Amino acid sequence: MSLSPFRRRGPALFVAAAGLALALLAPAQAQTLRWAAAGDPLTLDPYAQNELLTNSINGQVYEFLVARDKQLEIVPQLATEWKQDGPMKWVFKLRPNVKFHDGRPFTADDVVFSVERAKQPTSQIAVYANALGTVRKIDELTVEFTTPQFEPIFLQKLNTVYIMSKGWAEQNNATVTQNFAAKEEHYAARNANGTGPFMLVSRAPGVKTVYKRNPNYWGRIEGNVQDVVYTPIASGATRTAALISGELDFMLDPPPTDVERLRRTPGVKIIDGPENRIIFIGMDQGRDELLYSNVKGKNPLKDLRVRKALYHAIDIETIKTKLMNGQAVPTGALVTSPLGTQGDPDVQRRLPYDLELARKLMAEAGYPDGFEITFDTPNDRYINDERIAITLASQWARIGVKVRVNAQTKSLFFNKVEKLDTSMYLFGWGGSITDPETTFTPIYRNRGAKGVGEYNRGNYKDDELDALAAASSKEQDPAKRKQLIRQTFLRHNEQVRHIPLHWQMIPWAARPGVEVTHRADNWLEWRWVTVGKP
Repeated sequence: MSLSPFRRRGPALFVAAAGLALALLAPAQAQTLRWAAAGDPLTLDPYAQNELLTNSINGQVYEFLVARDKQLEIVPQLATEWKQDGPMKWVFKLRPNVKFHDGRPFTADDVVFSVERAKQPTSQIAVYANALGTVRKIDELTVEFTTPQFEPIFLQKLNTVYIMSKGWAEQNNATVTQNFAAKEEHYAARNANGTGPFMLVSRAPGVKTVYKRNPNYWGRIEGNVQDVVYTPIASGATRTAALISGELDFMLDPPPTDVERLRRTPGVKIIDGPENRIIFIGMDQGRDELLYSNVKGKNPLKDLRVRKALYHAIDIETIKTKLMNGQAVPTGALVTSPLGTQGDPDVQRRLPYDLELARKLMAEAGYPDGFEITFDTPNDRYINDERIAITLASQWARIGVKVRVNAQTKSLFFNKVEKLDTSMYLFGWGGSITDPETTFTPIYRNRGAKGVGEYNRGNYKDDELDALAAASSKEQDPAKRKQLIRQTFLRHNEQVRHIPLHWQMIPWAARPGVEVTHRADNWLEWRWVTVGKP
């Protein structure tokens, strides 16, 4: 088969390669961006944890072959153009004259190395890297991918694999992805060397991380930021006070209870926008006896009636209005965005709040007086995460389920849940991709090889759900794929494999002189930021 013309954003659109290597704009004025959020990047190894804040900060240093623009469309980055040769082969031309921060040239060898490193068992993006198939070097600035099956969202998955320097990793014994779950100390976890617009200056985990602008960046920097200081501040009240006082220029996650007050506060502005993120509850459905419960010899969460009872006992409207201050969209669909549901009301429909029915189901399952269980949650990752867990505990107490909320900083929480050391947990899933494929394969499917089911942390086994999700991931006919997606959602919802809560709304807060681009993946791109006079 002959090669089709090189294309951009997918098979139907042509790439115009000319003019893409844009010169660095001279800064309007040397400025420092001082910003904060509740948590800290978990690691600087770009594959060791697939967590949004970690990804977005690493994404200022490391780059992809294809990136996202301000509207989340796929655009060229380290690849300038690409073409398809049939449904399972892609060829990419790489950007010339790009250098890593340490001066090494960027070549095809770095792409091959990065994809293979991202496939390793310790990588939290292995499921996406493995879907890219086999990558081989054609010449110094050309690579070819051959996928094992048709990939309906190949470019979106490619946008999850940062490009690292092969030589730098080899020199620093960092060719293997950090084992975050084992708390491994690792050179790439505290040091970074990418091709991106900003360079790491210093890293003090949990305290402060500092970056400076890359003076040799190949591309365009629209803003005027020269230095970036990121400070994790767990307390919402402290973050808010720091912004109001002028100690911070920007806050990624103002507490929902402070948003309306901040709108009326002189010297502060709110930038509103939705986030592609679902907040949900996971439950251990794999063990015959729960790790953290007073029920011995059996696992109540394996019983569909118990899972339904927990769902029916959730007063989601109270959570939305009283706890989230309206900054949440309740849903019954476990997918990153309403766009992923294909507008299907059956997919989005929640089980109704019904305490009487919940108590009846508990009694039918053999737990008329309920049981005790520990509920794991982060306290610095999602909006009101710990408060949501406490609220759920009080609601479940009405049906006799006595919940101990175990709230921890996200680094401890993610490490714990990654090892399946949990009976019930609060989790979030989001990002730039709204297609359900990147939810189905890591979360809905049975746990297996190459990252499949990696985030099925409840370790349930549902062969029917697994087969539907797998089929939807490789179906080439759009109409058939749409039907398979619907069947996958409905099977998951029917079996209550997880309990969805809501899609988050994300207001950002900033000083008046700070201009930012609010993206629905909650990603702050520093090269688009302008910091004016306070």
